[in-house]
Amino acid sequence: MLIPLTNDAFEQLVPRIATYDQYRHYWGKASDFLRRLAISTVALVVVWVVGLILGEGVSGLTFALGFAAALYWFWVPVFLASRRNSDYRKYRYCGLLSAKVVETFVTEELLNEQETVNPIGDLVIVENRERCINVVVGDEAGFEVTVQAPLRRDHKGVLPGQRAEMMVFSNDADLGRIGVVGDLYVPARRIWVSAYPCVQRDAFLDIAEQVFPRSRSRSTQGRDQSQRAQRSQRPSLRPRSGRSPRSNSRRAPRRRY
Repeated sequence: MLIPLTNDAFEQLVPRIATYDQYRHYWGKASDFLRRLAISTVALVVVWVVGLILGEGVSGLTFALGFAAALYWFWVPVFLASRRNSDYRKYRYCGLLSAKVVETFVTEELLNEQETVNPIGDLVIVENRERCINVVVGDEAGFEVTVQAPLRRDHKGVLPGQRAEMMVFSNDADLGRIGVVGDLYVPARRIWVSAYPCVQRDAFLDIAEQVFPRSRSRSTQGRDQSQRAQRSQRPSLRPRSGRSPRSNSRRAPRRRY
């Protein structure tokens, strides 16, 4: 099922400025922070030296450049995430897709290659690879898409047959051709699958609850039943007594939210 969303919903789901999750995504590891800090330090020294050479006539310009250089380590993640958001916001229309997980599999993706020299002087190419989960999602209309993301431990809970929800983006008013898809959410396990958190997840959950109340309630009900079944199988620690103690072309419905 594909439900078109209004512009107001689109603004809530894909903001212009980076959110906390998006900022954290581009913040990276400690090595990334140290690299940005080194660039910031070098840039600040260069601006200071240029200011000494040019004199007080460009003091305002050097101050602005120095301020930007000093905070380079801080604002670069915001800039990168906001630019990434613009890639999604360039599409004119969006919708919410409810489908099922068709297949899941794990691959190793090449991140980068590094050239180094071994002790005997030979050139060696070192490949940095990352294990990724691939989730194939499809619906009854024939639409099928694969979502790839870095593998996490909780991804083992994503299984074929589970219901999945995601945002889709298109330049067609009827969402006939899907340009790109957003984060994948599995309500039964409350698991997100995405390489980049492009949507406001709290807003996504609120809107999805309004758009797909039945499907989500069935998923939640199924999860609660399985949890109760597991609890009932556990041995009781209490003394015995008499009481027993959740991209193909297709045309979207006209319903909007």
